[in-house]
Amino acid sequence: MKKWGFLIIFFLCLGLAAVKIVPFFQDKPNIESFEDDNVDSLVDSGDIQKVKVTEKQIHQGNLLLVNHDHAVDPENIKSDIVNLASHKELIKGFSLFDNKTYLSEEIARKFSDMLLDAKEEREFNFFITSGFRDFDEQNELYQEMGSNRALPAGHSEHNLGLSLDVGTTQTIMEKAPEGKWIKKNAWEYGFVVRYPEDKTDITGIQNEPWHIRYVGLPHSAIMEEKGFVLEEYLDYLKEKKKVSAMVEGENYTISYYPFSEGMTINIPKNHEYEISGDNVNGVIVTVYE
Repeated sequence: MKKWGFLIIFFLCLGLAAVKIVPFFQDKPNIESFEDDNVDSLVDSGDIQKVKVTEKQIHQGNLLLVNHDHAVDPENIKSDIVNLASHKELIKGFSLFDNKTYLSEEIARKFSDMLLDAKEEREFNFFITSGFRDFDEQNELYQEMGSNRALPAGHSEHNLGLSLDVGTTQTIMEKAPEGKWIKKNAWEYGFVVRYPEDKTDITGIQNEPWHIRYVGLPHSAIMEEKGFVLEEYLDYLKEKKKVSAMVEGENYTISYYPFSEGMTINIPKNHEYEISGDNVNGVIVTVYE
């Protein structure tokens, strides 16, 4: 039987499809955010460097929107995809569902760091059921499971390298301590639960408490504080244009820019920054104090 046949049987045994989500009460992140189009920011102070933005950058980065309408650019799939079974040093704090689980090495390390911290609280039993999938594997899954349970090749976050499915040997993720811990704490490590039950009308995807996505800080903290899924967060940034936030004592300025030919953006010198496209028509610049 093929891999996906095993996965289907496995998830059916867990009863994932038949259970409604259990409400989980959690603390909000320690964040102060100032939402104003004219907010003072790091970008407006000190010496300025001009950074050129290319059209390719629309489709690169940690904030890419991948769904039914926006596909993964094959040239911008994470370049550090590895077979985790061949890299035992990356498998810390969790187990693998099978020995053909692929994931970005960077994301695997961040995931491992998160779960090692979780294990300091109690003895959890996490494992990865699915990581990165290439287009051929995604197409096979789509053909086997149909459009109600899978996305076409190129339209799944699993094709990007930033997402993974997390399971537990105890019970379904919605009820398991592992699932509750992920839901409460993942944002601190830059991860978000991508497809919550109350946002299916926005994401177009059924409740998947096991599917987490890396977006990085401070974005995961802002999304958690405001209850946003990625679609809502990107719309929020487009509307506000600029947001200043303090997350866990660190200051950030996040700015959205619609792309135009030959565009440059002003960034203060001697500050770290990241640029991520939205995979639609713009870029998000995050400046760290």
